[in-house]
Amino acid sequence: MKHSKATRMAAPRSSIDIWSVQCEDCLKWRIIPTQEEYEEIRRKIVEDPFVCSKKSNISCNDPADMEYDNSRVWVIDKPNLPKTPPGFHRDLVLRKDFSKLDCYYFAPNGRKFRAGTEVASFLKENPEYKDLSTSDFSFSVPKVMMNTVPVDAVKVESSGGSKRKFSFVK
Repeated sequence: MKHSKATRMAAPRSSIDIWSVQCEDCLKWRIIPTQEEYEEIRRKIVEDPFVCSKKSNISCNDPADMEYDNSRVWVIDKPNLPKTPPGFHRDLVLRKDFSKLDCYYFAPNGRKFRAGTEVASFLKENPEYKDLSTSDFSFSVPKVMMNTVPVDAVKVESSGGSKRKFSFVK
């Protein structure tokens, strides 16, 4: 089924409210203030692991910014995914049943992409993005850490739409 342009444009509605990474040395979780900063760390985490001292005025001797527990749903991202191209937005949305996340990209004009084939068509139709390729986009999604999903999560979501908090981690 083909979708009109109007149905493929939407405002981002990310399930992620905190971006964090774990220090390679002390294993403490550090909050990263923005998605852009997080993506830059994730892009090169294998060759340049995160350590506490990369944050201003922070060391491994300081308390963790947050603890891994079930006070929120955690998801673990894959390393070395490309950083979202400038002007585009990458959005991750947790399914109501907490089974997995879905990944979407939004172009500067608001057009929503659900797959690499849609990105490829857009890039072909818009020569102003000739410096980008489909390899600059990754629809790979983080893994939901099921031990942090509330036992009654499905009931809560279906009965009242209670807002849950989610954390995004390396």
